[in-house]
Amino acid sequence: MAGFLDDIEPLKQAALEELNAAPDGAALEQTKGAWIGPNGKFTALMKQLSTLTKEEKPAAGKLVNAAKVELEAALGARREALELAAALPTRPTDFTLPGRRRALGKLHPLTQVTEDIVRAFRKIGFAVADGPEIEDEYHCFDALNTPADHPARDAQDTFYLSSNGPDHSSLPLGEVGGTRVRQPRLLRTHTSSVQIRVMKSQPPPVRIIVPGRVYRRDNADATHNPTFHQIEGLYVDQGVTVGDLKGTVEFVFQELMGRDVKIRFRPHYFSYTEPSYEIDFTNALVKKMGKDWLEIAGCGMVHPQVFENVGYDPAVWTGWAFGFGIERIAMLRYGINDIRLFYENDVRFLRNF
Repeated sequence: MAGFLDDIEPLKQAALEELNAAPDGAALEQTKGAWIGPNGKFTALMKQLSTLTKEEKPAAGKLVNAAKVELEAALGARREALELAAALPTRPTDFTLPGRRRALGKLHPLTQVTEDIVRAFRKIGFAVADGPEIEDEYHCFDALNTPADHPARDAQDTFYLSSNGPDHSSLPLGEVGGTRVRQPRLLRTHTSSVQIRVMKSQPPPVRIIVPGRVYRRDNADATHNPTFHQIEGLYVDQGVTVGDLKGTVEFVFQELMGRDVKIRFRPHYFSYTEPSYEIDFTNALVKKMGKDWLEIAGCGMVHPQVFENVGYDPAVWTGWAFGFGIERIAMLRYGINDIRLFYENDVRFLRNF
């Protein structure tokens, strides 16, 4: 027993010296293994406890455990000291110098314009609605009073995701006039489909805007892209007139393009509005471009047939809708002459915003 107890302190001191002298993490791990690892010297001493008598074990075990705790504390302290030393700069550093600031990203110009448009509409009580980009013909065309022979429904103009041939057995179900039938899926050509979904889901009045991505079979050039962004407004209530439409359009475009904006309506045709108009605007920027007016949007009073399709009584409710391309606004605002720049993700271009 005496010889066993006499060995504890010398072994502990030797282990502490080697642990505190370890020059780096690798050497420290080697020292740990040599002393308190499974085959370490101090571990071997602990294994000798089993050879002691029942009366000798309590006192010897107490001394061994205290030594082990001290060694593990020394190991932890040395490890922290080495990690701190490794983190310090190897060359003299002036910690009073200002730090290096990380470059902050910015919102994409189209996102900035979209948020400005949404902000303008919210000032006059409009809520934001959203809907699926993969649509069916009912919500995208039929409910909007778009006839079957309309050019927009042709596969040359619209991205269809499934065959429109005679065999529709594998096509997903869609709704047509309240009946579930199989319809081909397509990428929506406008966000007007969300207007239908909103009107079918709630009674009037309705006051919404619908920003979102849309798709058309356009060849990419300076003014066209097969993917672009659109925002539409819909207002349905009793006694809504073209005057309400004009006042709203004028307010929104003045918010977006400046207080000097003036607008005019020109008669046009859209299947889902009657009467329908094209909207032109002018301001100092348009004059600077050498033009008198620029076309900016389409609009009109919601067609009575559209109201009947969604279950609204056209004898009670009236409303207007209008929509325009977000890229068009951004190009005018920032003087950009090629829509493709928005989608190339060239950092040199995006840094300008």
